[in-house]
Amino acid sequence: MKGAVLYGAHQPLIIEDLDLLPPQTGEVRVHFAASGVCHSDLHYIKGDRMCPMPVVLGHEGAGVVEEVGPGVTYVKPGDHVILSLVPACGRCTDCVAGRPNLCEVRYTLNGNLPNGTTRLRKGTQEIKHFACVSSFAEYGVVPEGSLVHIDADMPLGQAALIGCCVTTGVGAALWTAKVQPGTSVVVIGCGGVGLNIIQGAALAGAERIIAVDTMPSKLEYAEVFGATHRVNASEVDPVQAVRDLTRGQGVDYAFEAIGLTATSVQALQCTRRGGKAIIVGVIRHGAQLTIDPDFLHQDRQLLGCTYGSANMRAAMPQLIDLYRAKKLKLDELVSRTYPLAEINTAFAALEQGEVARSIIAYA
Repeated sequence: MKGAVLYGAHQPLIIEDLDLLPPQTGEVRVHFAASGVCHSDLHYIKGDRMCPMPVVLGHEGAGVVEEVGPGVTYVKPGDHVILSLVPACGRCTDCVAGRPNLCEVRYTLNGNLPNGTTRLRKGTQEIKHFACVSSFAEYGVVPEGSLVHIDADMPLGQAALIGCCVTTGVGAALWTAKVQPGTSVVVIGCGGVGLNIIQGAALAGAERIIAVDTMPSKLEYAEVFGATHRVNASEVDPVQAVRDLTRGQGVDYAFEAIGLTATSVQALQCTRRGGKAIIVGVIRHGAQLTIDPDFLHQDRQLLGCTYGSANMRAAMPQLIDLYRAKKLKLDELVSRTYPLAEINTAFAALEQGEVARSIIAYA
């Protein structure tokens, strides 16, 4: 099969002929139909975060089950699935408590599948997995816990986006922050995740949704997804602009969706007394936040968010239902579709802010 391999930071992805070993106990072979091009992958390409290499990146995918290993009961060949970037074990403390997004297995992988081995090879060379998904390839072997079974009539290109940016963004608003009707929200960063935070806030009934970015094109996208006001941070001080739009008080909920320390601090500064700032963007490993503790002494809350605080097998079908009811915008997210051979072009477009979201489509 073809796969896109990252051999080192600051290098392009290389399209290689790879071998994929058969699924073992508890594993499933999936023919990928589509994979979203996500900024989280770009962090590893740019060296902002580290993972074992060489590796096949890609964690926002959907496809069709082709083969199941011994002991698999959740899916069968022919089933359509979304890939979860967390291979929920179903047995650890967090899984049992209904927080599978925090499954302890996720933090022990180190480029392997949960049993400590890999299925990707180039000749005799071992290629690492990314989040047990590695969807920048035509096929993958993944743990059963990485799958969410969906109806076969759901378009797989749109379903792939639910695998990360939609669940993360909408979930940040609905399940992490628990945005209440009639409240005010600011979203700093209007890429794929930020746009979904905006539409999550709209779904929750927020009265005022302020989009902040430095790119006019992204601010235009933001209005499509439910923003009521937009602030170009390259032209004005975004914190002051947000306060001006909220009678000097600040917002009830502020979301950071870029992954920068400066904008994370701005998110906290945008909140009103008693408000919540939620850090959704993936910040460079080892970076430090410097905040004024007086902000926290006024009952403000600074929250982290991983995978939208979602219970994946419950949340993703709910999101599909919202899409079918025309309450969740997925078609509008897909700005461009690329073949795997043009994956580096897709990442260049992402980095330049040219797209809401692009997808890699497989035959």
